[in-house]
Parts: sequence; C-alpha cells; structure tokens
Amino acid sequence: MAEQRYRLQALLMIKEREKNRAAEALARAITALQEARKKEKKLIEEKEEIIKKWHAAREEMRAEMDRGAVVGEGNVHVRYLKKLKEDEEQKQKEIDEQHEIVLEAEEAVSKARREYIDAAKEHQVMTKHKELWRKKVQAELSRREEREFDELGNTIHQIKRWKGEKNEFTL
Repeated sequence: MAEQRYRLQALLMIKEREKNRAAEALARAITALQEARKKEKKLIEEKEEIIKKWHAAREEMRAEMDRGAVVGEGNVHVRYLKKLKEDEEQKQKEIDEQHEIVLEAEEAVSKARREYIDAAKEHQVMTKHKELWRKKVQAELSRREEREFDELGNTIHQIKRWKGEKNEFTL
C-alpha cells in the first residue's frame, strides 16, 4: 500500500517559510538597533569633544585676557565660543533625533521578536500535528495488518479443520 500523503503539508511548508522570514526580519531589526545605538554613542562622543574644545577655548581666552590681550582678539574668542555652543546645541538635536530612532528600532525589535515567537509556535503546532497524524496512520495500518493476519489465520484453521487435519503448533 502506498504511504498516505499528509494533507496539510502545504500549510506546514507555509508556516516554516513564515518562521524563516520572521527570523530574518528579527535579525535585520537587531542589526538596525545595534547600528542606531552605535551612531547615538558616536554622536554623544562628538558632543563631549565639542564641550572639551569649548572649555579649552574658554581657558585659552581667559589666559590671553589676563595677559592683557587686545579687544579685537577677545571678539574672535567670543565668536569661536559662540560657534562651539551652536555646534553643541546642533549635536544635541542630532542626539535627540537619533535617540528617537533608537526607540523606534527597539520597538521594531520587540515587534519582530513577537512575530518570530508566534511564527515558531505555529510551525511547532503544525509539526506536532504531522507527527501525531503519522502515528495515527501507522497505528491504523498496524490494526489493519493485524486484522488481515487474524483473518488469514482463521481461514487456514477452517481449511485444516475442513480437511480433517490436526492443529500442530511447533516452535
């Protein structure tokens, strides 16, 4: 007898593909989150560098003013300090924007993780169903074979009785 084909095989394959797609989406989301965090960290370091430059320039301006620098040179320092402050504010805006991107990436990872878990559970359910189906088919086949052997044995017994032969059991 030909082996029966699992009638939900196509659905099982679809569930497996969904699980694989969800795993890939999760991997991409995690990678995007790591990149976003790395960029945010870099922006923070750049801001800290600007702050260090601002403090150094301020100290330099004080030192020159203490030595009796010309007023025009003081304006150059003031404009430079002002420019550094603007750069710092701009960098803070970039950090805030990047932080929002990080939050969105974290949400995307969470969503992708949930979708992967759901897809994996659905695939697992289908796999378990197939295993149970296979056991059921095997049990049915075993019962059918057992009935056929019983019938065959009864038929042989009836033929022997009909012919008048004795039942001999040899081991």
